[in-house]
Amino acid sequence: MITLKSPREIEGMRRSGAILAGVHLGLRDLIKPGISTWEIETFARHYIESHGAIASQIGFTGYKYATCVSVNDEVAHGIPRPHLALKKGDIVKVDLCVALDGYQSDSCWSYAVGAVKPEIQHLMDVTQKALYLGIDQAVIGNRIGDIGHAIQHYTEVEQGLGDVRNLIGHGIQPTIHEEPAVPHYGEAGKGLRLREGMTITIEPMITLGTWEVTTKLFKADNWQYYVTADGSASAQYEHTLAITKAGPKILTSQDPEFDAPYL
Repeated sequence: MITLKSPREIEGMRRSGAILAGVHLGLRDLIKPGISTWEIETFARHYIESHGAIASQIGFTGYKYATCVSVNDEVAHGIPRPHLALKKGDIVKVDLCVALDGYQSDSCWSYAVGAVKPEIQHLMDVTQKALYLGIDQAVIGNRIGDIGHAIQHYTEVEQGLGDVRNLIGHGIQPTIHEEPAVPHYGEAGKGLRLREGMTITIEPMITLGTWEVTTKLFKADNWQYYVTADGSASAQYEHTLAITKAGPKILTSQDPEFDAPYL
């Protein structure tokens, strides 16, 4: 079932999203060569809880942590690890969800660890642009396929990169995973029509190689995560947004000036 949110509910999600964005802003300074991915988890959980919110990934389908931290060829659902130190040239993706007064938000961001190779920076730039190209299509009357087509055409056809199919965006609120499914690939003009009050995530996961992924297991946690099938690096950027009469409203913005056209 897809629920249409009121302006009051959307504002509650925006307040939640502001806390989530604060975590990502703090990670810009924290992430550097030598820190462990567990330090990312510790910072995020403390920030969320100190702002009166809840890290809503904890307990979701048995997950134990506030963040998913995926490094290099790890596409998604990596766990924070005390023994895993980041190295210069790594790319790290940090995905988290926040609940404030029952209102949910979800956002992932990619970070370069020190100086990275040009192809890694290009991957990050393309993936971030793809996110906003998808957001451009998130308007009343468009269809889900319009979002995916814009992302896939840019990343695969124009840039020759891999657009992951197995992991996709989704509806959000009242839980962190709701209908509808929001693929970042697809055919323009196809799929569910977007309506005012829908709240969704758009979250392209793009690779330097194949779009195909495989799974691995963190045995200590009995937790499955995803890596690229060919070992190539991946990037991900994700926002939570609302479909409104004024256009897509980003609820997890880290940079209101940059996101101004969507607010």
